[in-house]
Amino acid sequence: MSARTKARKRALDLLYSAELREQTVETALHDEDERAAKQPSRAASWSYAREIVEGVTARAVEIDELIETYAQGWTIKRMPALDRAIARIGIWELAFNSEIPDAVAIAEAVELARTYSTEDSAGFINGLLGRIAGAV
Repeated sequence: MSARTKARKRALDLLYSAELREQTVETALHDEDERAAKQPSRAASWSYAREIVEGVTARAVEIDELIETYAQGWTIKRMPALDRAIARIGIWELAFNSEIPDAVAIAEAVELARTYSTEDSAGFINGLLGRIAGAV
């Protein structure tokens, strides 16, 4: 598993757990910074995970507007929290991180959904990100 794939998983864990615990992302980042400092072996994936989380947080309004616009038949509040976090990561990579090719951003998000959510979620994420990739 590549460092960026691990980073996406760590970002997903952080965004998802912060929402479930009703914790601010800043608090979750601080807690994870402390864990990362104690586990240097995780440093390679933490840098990009932090970049993702900070990017998703900084662009939250724009990202959520894209979800609302392109999620056919779904409101953002109706989406499961896990799928919302996966979509936000994928959209940030598609729309705001030019280093990641669109196909990679979509494939990685779909794999997160397939692994950690449902098969229906993987198809939903794929369709959503495909529509957004064609628009941004």
